[in-house]
Amino acid sequence: MLTTVKAGDFTVRGISVGGVYTSLFIPELHLILDAGAPARSFAGARTLFLSHAHADHVGALPGLLGIRGLVGKGTPLKVLMPAKVVEPIEQILELATSLQRYDLSIDAVGLEAGDVHALGGDLQLKAVRTYHPVPSLGMLVFRRIPKLKPEYRGLPGREIGDLRTAGADIFDYRERIELGYATDTLVEVLDRAPDLYRARVLILECTFLDHRKSIETARAGCHIHLDELIERADRFDNQHIVLMHFSQIYKPQEIAGILDDKLPANLRSRVIPFVPNTSHWPG
Repeated sequence: MLTTVKAGDFTVRGISVGGVYTSLFIPELHLILDAGAPARSFAGARTLFLSHAHADHVGALPGLLGIRGLVGKGTPLKVLMPAKVVEPIEQILELATSLQRYDLSIDAVGLEAGDVHALGGDLQLKAVRTYHPVPSLGMLVFRRIPKLKPEYRGLPGREIGDLRTAGADIFDYRERIELGYATDTLVEVLDRAPDLYRARVLILECTFLDHRKSIETARAGCHIHLDELIERADRFDNQHIVLMHFSQIYKPQEIAGILDDKLPANLRSRVIPFVPNTSHWPG
């Protein structure tokens, strides 16, 4: 059973339980974030971003590719991932192909932190470093917004058009960060990639929430504790923050109450917990 939430201009659909499986689909971007569980409704995606190669984030990749084949998606799925995991992922898929007797190859793109990849249209994806025991990345989706340079403002539209046709440099550009994603990481990812704080929509792991697990325990596994986000509450400029990857030590129906009790009001009003509307986790 998939969970669906609306965060600004984006729909976030999928499943996420810390250490069990995480796979999210952003249909407006035709983008999957991690492949810890296969879903038929994800088959039409154009791009998959893999944050790292732990089984709960990549274990369902052969299944996802098999579903794409079943529904007639003949073009290999473009998969963006940390550069160091490209070779082992391709080896796994070669073995899976031999078992499936159907081509499960992908269009693999290895990324390093800071690399930028075009998603289509005016959207681009930038990889950011995350902090986990294995090669890992987060990402930002942004678009470059043109703005007329001051000296050209007020000119008639036809004259501006003529300048553009002539190749004149008439625009300044700023980056508008539409989406940020960081999972399975120490909280320092926010401080060292501060653009995450200003993404219009931020999807962020928050594995542990209260006294049942300490900050020290969270950090030992390279995960985030809610108390670490509270310490940074005044830094979040995001319009919407989707918290996910909750540990299964919490019941889905208690998470909103914990957030209500602990988060400052100005932050809580923007936080959307990614949890099913049931008393138990899927599966």
